[in-house]
Amino acid sequence: MTQDTASSPQPLTVLAEDEQIFRDSVRGFANARVRPLVREMDEHAKIPKGLVTQLFELGVMGIEIPESYGGSGGTFFHSILAVEELSRVDPSIGVLVDVQNTLVINAFTRWGSDEIKTRYLPRLAADTVGAYALSEAGSGSDAFALTTRAREDGDVFVISGRKLWITNGNEADIFLVFATINPEAGYRGITALVVERGMPGFTVGKKEDKLGIRASSTCELILEDCRVPKANVLGEIGKGYKTAIETLNEGRIGIGAQMIGLAKGALDATIKYTKERKQFGKALAEFQAVQHQIARAAVEVEAATLSVYNAARLRDVGKPFLTEAAICKILSSEVAERVSSLAVNLFGGNGFVKEYPVEKFFRDAKIGQIYEGTSNLQLQTIAKQLLG
Repeated sequence: MTQDTASSPQPLTVLAEDEQIFRDSVRGFANARVRPLVREMDEHAKIPKGLVTQLFELGVMGIEIPESYGGSGGTFFHSILAVEELSRVDPSIGVLVDVQNTLVINAFTRWGSDEIKTRYLPRLAADTVGAYALSEAGSGSDAFALTTRAREDGDVFVISGRKLWITNGNEADIFLVFATINPEAGYRGITALVVERGMPGFTVGKKEDKLGIRASSTCELILEDCRVPKANVLGEIGKGYKTAIETLNEGRIGIGAQMIGLAKGALDATIKYTKERKQFGKALAEFQAVQHQIARAAVEVEAATLSVYNAARLRDVGKPFLTEAAICKILSSEVAERVSSLAVNLFGGNGFVKEYPVEKFFRDAKIGQIYEGTSNLQLQTIAKQLLG
């Protein structure tokens, strides 16, 4: 897989000065470095290592990590902007950056001890991808029906079990694994542990062959008597459920950002195409029916964008955002599917072939209603908050 490595991207050093400058910098990177590789990455189902390195050099792989640990010292909203702009070009790259920031780094910064932060945050900021390992074969929407077990043995925990559908599985060297230490305690026995690639008994298994976001790796993790030091517990023993719930609430806003980026990418491509494509002697964009469809899509994208931004802003100022996160994930994922479907329709036959970008956006959109909490679960969350 080829890639331009002639120069390193300019790092994003002072994020808080101007969010528009930050957005423009990420957008410029996405257009220059990611766009030329999109089709090849999709076909090969792989992200080049060189591109991952450039994402670290840009500074988007450690946005909320404090500068004292080598990070960019930005806000959660900066992470959302980065995911959106990268997903506008390729949602596979968007979710790589999303999981790194809104799940993994978020968990380490909120729940890690000083010793854990000192050990891992500089690596996550500099050159190491992280993964978040909660799901199992029988533990998807029922997130706490975990069968992965961790038993004490002196100064280590011995972990056995299998995790499925783990994003960044191929690229990651640091894995946040959720296991049950005390099954009798139910969800209160769940504990978060930091597992590193290369630890005895730990293997990255099968990589899934997926419908969409194909370049993003989704893998099985196999733990067979994997010995992890007790010092690698993230947060408190038996409090992993709290870490998982609160981190996933924030991660859903990240998926919202991925989906609005996808929708904007599909809409951008459609507007350009309808201005160029002629039928019956005039451009498609001159037909009122086409104009109205594009206008309706723009309305939906704007509404979804505002819902995502609102949830992210609430999170940054420390206000409750549970309902808003669920709302933005549902709305953005449904809008992404509708807008990308419209894009395929307006491209006509060209929309159904891989030479044009919209069929990929259409495939990539479907996962938004599934991972990090299905739409049905988000509806349940909203209903519970509204109805008590």
